[in-house]
Amino acid sequence: MDRHTIPIRVRYAETDQSGVVHHCSYPIWFEVGRVELLRSCGITYREMEELGFFFVVVDLHVRYRQPARFDDELELETIRSSMTKVTVEHSYRLTRRSDEELLTEGSTLIACINGKGRPCRIPRVMLEAIDAV
Repeated sequence: MDRHTIPIRVRYAETDQSGVVHHCSYPIWFEVGRVELLRSCGITYREMEELGFFFVVVDLHVRYRQPARFDDELELETIRSSMTKVTVEHSYRLTRRSDEELLTEGSTLIACINGKGRPCRIPRVMLEAIDAV
């Protein structure tokens, strides 16, 4: 599966004093999107970590178009844009459910590393799970 969508309801703790979502919430939501995209392929980050493989963000871009606010119902679409032997690039689109307005776009590049923190190939078990969907 190359794309996955999840609902998000903005919690009060994710906003600033004016009720607008704080900029630090978006990368956290992006991570949730990546985790759920992988889970939809039948494998989890926890399983990868138990096998000794970890994924770290090496590049992050966020484009804020319109503010999200406390209690908004949002929809986050996560798309696996590209993959190499060591990296996976994802793109994100966050929309408000009530009017489908695009609020935020972003992208991340994550790299696979081993337990010693060195870059390594994405494990076969993960590639097979992604290809099977």
